[in-house]
Amino acid sequence: MHKIYLDTIQLYAYHGCLPEEALIGSNYAVDVMMETDFTTAAINDDLDQTIDYCTVFNIVKEEMAIRANLLEHVAFRIVNRLKKDLVHLQKVTLTVTKLNPPMNGNVKGVSIIVEA
Repeated sequence: MHKIYLDTIQLYAYHGCLPEEALIGSNYAVDVMMETDFTTAAINDDLDQTIDYCTVFNIVKEEMAIRANLLEHVAFRIVNRLKKDLVHLQKVTLTVTKLNPPMNGNVKGVSIIVEA
């Protein structure tokens, strides 16, 4: 088993239950840890035999652009799309973090983690 990790995809999006969040938006960080077997890709130097991380980045970017009230909803959409579109994906752990969430206190971020 091998892992491919996209570390801290930085995006701006408009998720949240508050009306202001839909208008103002917020910064997000998305981490994607994928498990696969890329032995054949490594031996043959063949991108088609592994997971193309540019494709993963585009899926995350597209799904994050679709507004939702809950990060849970966004995370499930991303995971489902990754599982559907990436034939070599065996397992994924996705973390979506809203940076500086609108709370009455100093919080660096709130994260949702989905393993599938």
